[in-house]
Amino acid sequence: MAFLQNRSISLVDMYIDNSEPSENVGQIHFSLEYDFQNTTLILRIIQGKELPAKDLSGTSDPYVRVTLLPDKKHRLETKIKRRTLNPRWNETFYFEGFPIQKLQSRVLHLHVFDYDRFSRDDSIGEVFLPLCQVDFSEKPSFWKALKPPAKDKCGELLTSLCYHPSNSILTLTLLKARNLKAKDINGKSDPYVKVWLQFGDKRIEKRKTAIFKCTLNPVFNDTFSFNVPWEKIRECSLDVMVMDFDNIGRNELIGRILLAGKNGSGASETKHWQDMITKPRQTIVQWHRLKPE
Repeated sequence: MAFLQNRSISLVDMYIDNSEPSENVGQIHFSLEYDFQNTTLILRIIQGKELPAKDLSGTSDPYVRVTLLPDKKHRLETKIKRRTLNPRWNETFYFEGFPIQKLQSRVLHLHVFDYDRFSRDDSIGEVFLPLCQVDFSEKPSFWKALKPPAKDKCGELLTSLCYHPSNSILTLTLLKARNLKAKDINGKSDPYVKVWLQFGDKRIEKRKTAIFKCTLNPVFNDTFSFNVPWEKIRECSLDVMVMDFDNIGRNELIGRILLAGKNGSGASETKHWQDMITKPRQTIVQWHRLKPE
C-alpha cells in the first residue's frame, strides 16, 4: 500500500520494540479495521489474559486506556472489569476523520491499568503499535504480550565514534537523544551531556555540550576530539553522562553509558568501540540505551 512507502520513520523507530518483555504481565487481544469510505479507524478491544494480581484479594480490576500517539490529550477508556485476571471487554472505539495518510504517523498505545478506588491506579502493562505497520486491506486481529511499565528507562543516545591512527585523534559525536526521563515538575528536562576521557579509572579530560531547555528529545550535534595514541586506544574509555541542568539545586544524572573496548556499560557499547578500532577512519553511528547509574 502506498502509505507504507513514506511512513514517518522517526516515530516508527521510536516505538518499534521486538524485544521480549522483561517479565510476564499478560496479553491483550484486539482487532483493527479501517473504513475507507468514512475515513474511520475502528478498534475493538476484545480481552486480556493472564494479567498479574494487583489487589490483596489475588485479583485485579483491569481496564484499558487507549491513545493515538503523539496526541496524548484525547484518551479513551474501556469499562472496568471487576476481580478478574482474564477480562473480556468486547468494546469498540471509532476514530473518525482519519485519512489513511494521517494514520501512518500515529502509534496506537494500549495501556492496561488496575483500578483502585482509594489510591492511584496501578499500571499493569502496555503495547505500542505503529499503524504504518498495519495492513488495513485486511481486518487484522492481534494477541500482543504486554510490556511492563517503563520504570527505569532513562532514554537513548545516538552517538558516533571515529579513530584516525595516523594522527591519534579519537572523535566522539553526540548527535541526539530520545525519550529522556523527565526530571522537572513540568514533565520535561533541561539536558546536556558531560563526557570524560578515562585511562583505566583515571579521568583525564572533560567536555560538555550546551544545555537544551525543556525537551526530552534534544538534538546536540556536538563533536569532541581527543588525542589518544594507538597503543592506548584499547585501554581508554569515554564516560558519557546525560545530565539535567538545574538553576537552583544540583544538576541530576538522567542516564549514562561507558564506551570502551572492554567492560563497556553493555554489549552495544563494547561492540561500538571495537567496530571503531577494526574500521579506522570510518564513522560508526549507533543508538545506546542510557543506564540509570
